[in-house]
Amino acid sequence: MDLTKLKARELISGYENRDFTVEEVTKSYIEKIKDHNNKYNTYITFSEEKALNAAKKVDKHYQDREEMGILSGVPISIKDNIAVKDMRMTCASKMLEDFIPHYESTVEKKIRKNCGVILGKVNMDEFAMGASTKTSYFGPSKNPLNPDLVPGGSSGGSAASLAAEECALSVGTDTGGSIRQPASFCGLVGIKPTYGSISRFGVASMANTFDQVGAFGKDVADAHLLLKAMEGRSKKDATSVGNKSLRFDLDYDNDDEAISYLNGLNIAVPKMYLDLDLDPRVKEEYEKAIEIFEKSGANINVVEIDALKYVVQTYNILVNGEIAPNMARFDGLRYGHRTDNYSSYKEMFKKSRAEGFGTEVKRRIMIGTHILSLEYAKDYYYKALEVRNMIKTQMDKVYESNDLMLCPTSPILPPRIDKEVSPVEMYKQDLFTIPANMIGAPSMSVPMPKKDGLSVGIELTANRFKDDLMIKAALGFERSMR
Repeated sequence: MDLTKLKARELISGYENRDFTVEEVTKSYIEKIKDHNNKYNTYITFSEEKALNAAKKVDKHYQDREEMGILSGVPISIKDNIAVKDMRMTCASKMLEDFIPHYESTVEKKIRKNCGVILGKVNMDEFAMGASTKTSYFGPSKNPLNPDLVPGGSSGGSAASLAAEECALSVGTDTGGSIRQPASFCGLVGIKPTYGSISRFGVASMANTFDQVGAFGKDVADAHLLLKAMEGRSKKDATSVGNKSLRFDLDYDNDDEAISYLNGLNIAVPKMYLDLDLDPRVKEEYEKAIEIFEKSGANINVVEIDALKYVVQTYNILVNGEIAPNMARFDGLRYGHRTDNYSSYKEMFKKSRAEGFGTEVKRRIMIGTHILSLEYAKDYYYKALEVRNMIKTQMDKVYESNDLMLCPTSPILPPRIDKEVSPVEMYKQDLFTIPANMIGAPSMSVPMPKKDGLSVGIELTANRFKDDLMIKAALGFERSMR
């Protein structure tokens, strides 16, 4: 039996029945990582010794019949912008190539409390700025469904490590679609919960009011399991509030009950999305998804949300405005890359940043600095804040009479790694995923059945703190395609 092919819940069941040990499973993943990593370039830092030590501790808990957390013995990969104590944290950048945090993030703390086994840190776009992992200082990850294609980004390494069966669950972060888009490209379930559901303490900030930690799973139930383990507020993060709507249990083995969750739901479909010129395969699968919901008893309502036409522009103004000050802390003085040759602090600062940051990070710092300048802040940044509020108001109005919003996760299929994509084309790929981050709503991608080796992700978005409704609907949607 190839233990790496089992889902997280199947692994836990196997441990409980003593079919295999956590150490045996962890060794299986370690072997696959060693065999695969040159092929898919998923892990930046991998700790065999620490993973095996953690596995042995969990096995001891099983042997002693001690009470354990809900991730008991599940091997997990973590995006490399989330701190794991005494394990290198690079953010896929030369700037932090040798940085080792001596503290644990809240995410790590909760995973270990729930007896999860952390395998290592996985690749990403540099400082989470990108949609393909091609901006990574350590080179791009490859899509396990087709190594010639990108796995998406910025959490591309998280998605690729799970799709390549190099972990059983994976943790990512989502600023404008960075979990859902790679989940779509790699045929996985990816969930971004309501903003504030999971503490960001120990997570390198890209854009504070948009960033949220989330989960990748092989199916809806697995992704929900990881979210439940990480959920909760933290005294070290004033933006974390916890989320009771994630603390629910389901009978995941009852397909009829799962499909019944769709009956009577009101599903909003923005007219703007129906009129878009999408990739033919994406459009076809979107229409199939709408049909599945209708056949399962859901009501499809075509709605007008005029403000959606402004989401890409508004998002990029606001996010870059937050990126510029967040990146200012990397000055070559306190930690991070420092140039070897300089004669003054000013020269050290300029050279260290020039050498430490990649092209995309530099581009966004310059755009953000320009937007926030006294001369332009009123015309760009503050106006974008007003438009963000307008988007929120219009979407809140839609949720007064609808339970969920339905759309494709990405307007395109994963492009080839060797294809050059302009920054503007890259930013447009987030068209469907950005709205949830703009208003702090929960959103997730569920894969349609594979065709020619690839899958198209379908996105469900609920109102804030209605994560339970969204996840139940996603479970019903998933089971209706069996």
